[in-house]
Amino acid sequence: MELHQLRCFVAAAEELHFGRAAQRLQMLPAALGRHVKLLEENLGAPLFARTTRAVTLTEDGTTLLRDARAILSRVQAVEDGFRTRSRSRGTRRLRIGAIDSAAAGLLPPLLRDFRKSRPDVPVQLLEEKTIRLLPKILSGALDLAFVRPPDRPDKRLELRPLLMETAVVAFPQKHLLAGRKSISLLEIADQPLIVPDRRSRPHSHDLTIKLFEAAGLPPRVVQIADEKQTIVNLVAARLGVAIVPRWTSRMAIPGVRFVPLRLKQSGPVGRLPLAAAWLRGSRDPVRDSILAVLETRLRGYAREA
Repeated sequence: MELHQLRCFVAAAEELHFGRAAQRLQMLPAALGRHVKLLEENLGAPLFARTTRAVTLTEDGTTLLRDARAILSRVQAVEDGFRTRSRSRGTRRLRIGAIDSAAAGLLPPLLRDFRKSRPDVPVQLLEEKTIRLLPKILSGALDLAFVRPPDRPDKRLELRPLLMETAVVAFPQKHLLAGRKSISLLEIADQPLIVPDRRSRPHSHDLTIKLFEAAGLPPRVVQIADEKQTIVNLVAARLGVAIVPRWTSRMAIPGVRFVPLRLKQSGPVGRLPLAAAWLRGSRDPVRDSILAVLETRLRGYAREA
């Protein structure tokens, strides 16, 4: 029995809906269902009675919900206690997570500026997708994360909007349009498109699809990939072009040229929101010190987004 399985079970038991529970934990419903199934197999008892219309707790499930809440509460208390003692000794690391474009564009200048004021604080970085970073905030594995804000954020999270990242088009280096200073959607309407998988990267996927919908153009999607690095490598292999966040252009990949996307009108379509996330109600002077640096320097960072 693992703690993550218990967290999945508690969310499903409280929501009595696997889809809502998965949204609450910022994970895919299929993944949550697997964790619950593994827990049931480990305990040798069904925890939910499932029908086509409803999900209810079994008697064993009701008993486990009470015990699981107590276990998770105790684990949280132990983690909080150790974090407090670590801070008082002044030896604590600051654990930061970030989506790929923020890791490439925001974190380098932010950490440079933070180190000037707090050279004594070691920083541990994790680059991941939003759906995998937010559960780590909730579990205490991360202190701060830079993410795309979810449509239905968990109430246990504090989310601070930061900036809107603009879009560029990734072309193969020798593409006929790669030499342009800027490009319009109409000019790439006939180009084969490589887009992210919506299940794991909904914001990045919708960036392309909604831009074409707003322009009244059908997108010619020929390839779906999961990782941004993979998408840009596919562009380098001349399998298509891709609309990506501007900071993606800081990834050093030979054979690719990034051209700014020129839109007819300004607005949220064509831009990706970035937010800082941390555990609501938690006290952390080190985390707050980097957030203070971010607040002071944000306007300059945003000019490069």
